[in-house]
Amino acid sequence: MKKLENKVAVVTGGNSGIGLATAKLFAEQGAKVAITGRNKATIDNAVFEIGNAAIGVVSDVSDIKNIDKTYRTVKDTFGKIDVLVVNAGVYISAPLADYTEEMFDQTSDINFKGVFFSIQKALPYLNDGSSIIITASTVAYKGFAGAAAYSATKAAVRSLARTLSAELLDRKIRVNVLSPGPIDTPIFGRDGELKEEVDTKKEFLASIVPVKRLGSSEEMAEGFLYLASDDSKFMVGGELLLDGGVATL
Repeated sequence: MKKLENKVAVVTGGNSGIGLATAKLFAEQGAKVAITGRNKATIDNAVFEIGNAAIGVVSDVSDIKNIDKTYRTVKDTFGKIDVLVVNAGVYISAPLADYTEEMFDQTSDINFKGVFFSIQKALPYLNDGSSIIITASTVAYKGFAGAAAYSATKAAVRSLARTLSAELLDRKIRVNVLSPGPIDTPIFGRDGELKEEVDTKKEFLASIVPVKRLGSSEEMAEGFLYLASDDSKFMVGGELLLDGGVATL
């Protein structure tokens, strides 16, 4: 029996990396999958990879008007939503002295405001008993120089999982977070770094992980599947740490 048979699942930021791996696994497990992203070309490629009649919607979660349109499209195509993975995010790093208001606003608008309103706007489109999963991060537990704004947004969404779960108990909607550690995703090299620079960065990150390697998108997808399915139905307002021990060892 497939764990998400005939469930409707939405994955924001599902066009690459962890989001794409999660969408693919959900589809393999029987879900009707919709993904969002800001780039039509990468969405089209991702939908092709996912297969299983998946759909893609161009949407920027920092623009609240886009969010309503996304959910209407999903409802018109598949019906009401059973699983919502709020995964869209950005990482903008700079020293405190150099961090601009524009950088702060972009980080906050996508990673915090975007998460909050992605969930709020979904409420009329969610089935009772549905599962909402937010991508957080182990940076919420550590003090990494240059990552102040990003880390704060991830701590904020960890808090949202608790408060929104409490608010949605009457509908049996549970909100949990998955907190990855350093993961090997296409985000490396996205800023035009040379392969040698990317390799050096990956080696450094692997060195600070207790198990001495980066995680994979596929490992994170297995965690999202657990939180999406009835396997985790007693988990409410909780956190699944998949970080190779970074936060706890």
